[in-house]
Amino acid sequence: MLQSQTSQFQRFSVRSSLLALALSIVLTGCVDSAPSNPLRLADGTITSPSHWQGEWVLINYWADWCGPCREEVPELNHLNDSEYGFAVLGVKYDYLEGVELQASIDSLGIAFPTLIDDPQLLLGYDEATVLPMSVLISPEGALHRILVGPQTTETLLAAKAGPAQATSQL
Repeated sequence: MLQSQTSQFQRFSVRSSLLALALSIVLTGCVDSAPSNPLRLADGTITSPSHWQGEWVLINYWADWCGPCREEVPELNHLNDSEYGFAVLGVKYDYLEGVELQASIDSLGIAFPTLIDDPQLLLGYDEATVLPMSVLISPEGALHRILVGPQTTETLLAAKAGPAQATSQL
């Protein structure tokens, strides 16, 4: 009887150890796949600066009450879907979320992804105080330029091709 209980205890102990090992492997995989510095998007997904590595990213600050922002949106929609090599991300200046944010996105006809979380502190540049403002991030993840005022494909291509803005100017 004692030998039977000892044998059952050993099987239980082995099963528990295997279960704990399997669970730790699964959880480790989940932690490793989670993005560092996650940023929420209006569509409910998550992005991160680590996802942007290898591509030019344009972060555009906009508001629906900003006339130049409204004029700039079709150009940014085109740029995001073009062969020019930009991924455009918007940031609503008023920091709205949910239904209010979606209403603003719809009213301007924005087709590019919109961030709920402002990456400004994470990427190390000053808060937008003039609209529209666009921040150009290089494929290496470094700040390349901060552009104030409405942009066109031509001005953005020129900014991309030009030298990086001096750090003191950022």
